[in-house]
Amino acid sequence: MLIDCCKFASHNMKINRAITVSLIVAIAFFMQGLDTTAVNTAIPAMARSFGTDIVHLSAGVTSYLISLAIFIPVSGWIADRFGTRKVFCTAIVLFVLSSILCGSSQTLNQFIIYRIMQGMAGAMMTPVGRLAVLKATPKEDLVTAMAYITWPALVAPIVGPLVGGYLTTYVSWHWIFYLNIPIGIICVLLAWHFFPKEEEENNFKRHFDFVGFVLSGLALAGFMYGVELLSQDGKSYLYSILIIATSIGLLYLNVKYSKHTSSPLIDYSIIRIPTYKVTIFTGSLSRMVIGVAPFLVPLMFQEGFGLSPFESGLLFLSTMAGNLMMKPITVWVMHRYSFRYVLIANGLMIVLFTVLTAFLLPTTPTVLIVVVMFLSGMFRSMQFSAITTLAFADVPQERMTAGNTLYSTVQQMSTGLGIAMGAVLLRFSSAINGGGEGYSVADFRLSFLMVALLGFISLYGYTKLSPNAGDVVRIKKH
Repeated sequence: MLIDCCKFASHNMKINRAITVSLIVAIAFFMQGLDTTAVNTAIPAMARSFGTDIVHLSAGVTSYLISLAIFIPVSGWIADRFGTRKVFCTAIVLFVLSSILCGSSQTLNQFIIYRIMQGMAGAMMTPVGRLAVLKATPKEDLVTAMAYITWPALVAPIVGPLVGGYLTTYVSWHWIFYLNIPIGIICVLLAWHFFPKEEEENNFKRHFDFVGFVLSGLALAGFMYGVELLSQDGKSYLYSILIIATSIGLLYLNVKYSKHTSSPLIDYSIIRIPTYKVTIFTGSLSRMVIGVAPFLVPLMFQEGFGLSPFESGLLFLSTMAGNLMMKPITVWVMHRYSFRYVLIANGLMIVLFTVLTAFLLPTTPTVLIVVVMFLSGMFRSMQFSAITTLAFADVPQERMTAGNTLYSTVQQMSTGLGIAMGAVLLRFSSAINGGGEGYSVADFRLSFLMVALLGFISLYGYTKLSPNAGDVVRIKKH
């Protein structure tokens, strides 16, 4: 009896520690997501401040994304070498310092350099934060932990434009970056106190895979650059596709090379785990479908419905309410139903509400729009949490670093692809509808219907899951 009580108390301590670590990591994720999305709304003001054209400011966004793509694969090796607590705290400090430099930029070139530095810090912060959660959380409590750290990825793109618009309009665009200072300080203090202390890795033997770093860096940076070009008006599709094709070729060489080195920077062999494989391939399509909404919906409210940026942001906030409302329900649903059932059934609901969004009109009652946005946010939240949790369900503890590195890289790629897909579909829809000045409601309708079709087709991948896939994290042990 006494032994059972001790085991129960020890397990509760582990759960509490895991939840605490998850909440701290969630704060860091939210800070990074808020910063990334808020900047987009400040581009016109920043262009005036730097005395340059708006189009040139896209280099600030692109440089950040490329920096992330290059350095995310390195995060796993650095975390194993120096420990997750040290690397995570250092990354936050560097992110805050580079944010201060971004806010104090006087020229566009300065801003681009500081954004590259910020991307390097962010590339360490996000994957290492998730790795800390994976190391601190028992398998059976992974559903709860992942529910906490996935909400920033859904909430930040919704809140970011609203915060960015408010600060740019009523204060100054510089404060978008200065806002990271208090958040970062709080996060570092909490992480240093609550993260598990790790022993020094004095016996660390794994060499740094320099060839893999160069191949993956060129491949991922080129891919992100090509995708970014693909989403811009006036850019050649052929040139963009050529860059993307070359990048895919380099990635193929990297995969081949990784099989012949003992310590690859990105260990692609982990894709052999069936549940992990589904979240990498099918899950990426789902994340693209999920990531389209924060780009297309506010744009539809402004361009199609004629609302102001602030009105659009307020209306889209109902999606965030749905995201947050779904979190406690997510844990209950995933403990009660199989991952296969949840991902298919919930995926169908995402398709349904994407179709409903396509048929919204400027004359649609505001209450109805809010309901559609709220429920859409709920189902997007559920799918995102389920995919992230399933990814690590069957990954052995000793391979968590490898799994987290590849997953973080793919997640970053699919996020960029989601935005690009929204932009490309909108351009394509406009061409089908005859083009003209700006985008019409019909253009957005066709874009959302094509997104819904992709979402429906992608659900086939989840049918390949076995009924008991991921049960090790889904079923509580008593």
